[in-house]
Amino acid sequence: MAFKAENEIYRSNVEKISKLSFAVGVYRPPSEGGSGSLLLRVTENCPWNKCTFCEMYKGHSFIYRSVEDVKADIDTVKIIVDEILEVARKIGQEGRINRDVLRALLSVNPHLDENHCFSTVFSWLYYGGRTAFLQDADSMIMRPQEFVEALKYLRKTFPSLTRVTSYTRSKTLSQRKLEDLKAIHEAGLDRVHVGLETGDDEVLKIIRKGVTSAEQVDGGKKAMAAGFQLSEYWMTDIGGREYWPQHAKNTARVLNEINPHYIRSRPFVPRCGTPIFEDYEQGRMHISSPHERLEELRVMIDGLNVTSRVCFDHSMNAWANRQSGLLFRQDYEGYKFPEEKSLVLKLIDEGLSIDENRHVHVKDLVAISSL
Repeated sequence: MAFKAENEIYRSNVEKISKLSFAVGVYRPPSEGGSGSLLLRVTENCPWNKCTFCEMYKGHSFIYRSVEDVKADIDTVKIIVDEILEVARKIGQEGRINRDVLRALLSVNPHLDENHCFSTVFSWLYYGGRTAFLQDADSMIMRPQEFVEALKYLRKTFPSLTRVTSYTRSKTLSQRKLEDLKAIHEAGLDRVHVGLETGDDEVLKIIRKGVTSAEQVDGGKKAMAAGFQLSEYWMTDIGGREYWPQHAKNTARVLNEINPHYIRSRPFVPRCGTPIFEDYEQGRMHISSPHERLEELRVMIDGLNVTSRVCFDHSMNAWANRQSGLLFRQDYEGYKFPEEKSLVLKLIDEGLSIDENRHVHVKDLVAISSL
């Protein structure tokens, strides 16, 4: 089908879309980007923002958004959705969101795909419009009743949603009453992603995580009791060579007590501009080699006694296998424990058995992150 820029049939729809905007952040878990989730900011940036390894929100103040602002953004998304669907109808797609619809929209305004709000909504519809991720770093910091109100409004406006997820902190979960967490879950929040990083109290202090391992356990157990799907992230080598044994053992201990639905590996890479990067550059912290990281991983995995899915769904899990492919599957569902625990341990042993130079070295990742 040929689309002409002068076609007036849907010009007004495109012009309306191009004038609309809502708050969209940058960061989300890979499992939410890969599934084409709708991104909506219910808060902006991080209320803690002191972790020594994280550069994501440095230099940006935390903003507590009002329910009215969040609802207004949801309304804006609904208008954009309706306009896109109207264009789809006008070109004969009858509600199907495909490349023909995108070409029709861009034929009127070739720069529309540079509009992050439009791109977010179109991608979400293209992939089925089924999931949403609420940004930024700790949505649970919202007052519980306000969060409930925003969630109910989102679900009412978009009944096609089958999953709504968000980041939160262990500390915040620990501080929340269980009945409030249950109300938030019942209002429509299905899954929470939590940066555990480590279960070792000494390392937690060093990286200024602002939480204790006891609070991590308490927060994780509350999330599970409230009915959320829980994803816990841990960072291989966040304690460096100096602390890796206690980091691995205590991380396994904390995860065993929580027994979350997902355990996701995020190997540590010093990021330029963070305090921990300065420690690394000045020799106060020594990052491990690929084989040393696998040794640490082996201790942690061997210590797990969970019914979780253990996932390596990030490019930093870059160890190689004997065929020079990836050692671990990088899918979002990972390996089912305890059934596949022996398989993961076998893969670790395979990674340890090959020449270390065949693995990606962390120093190379550091160089890339510093560009």
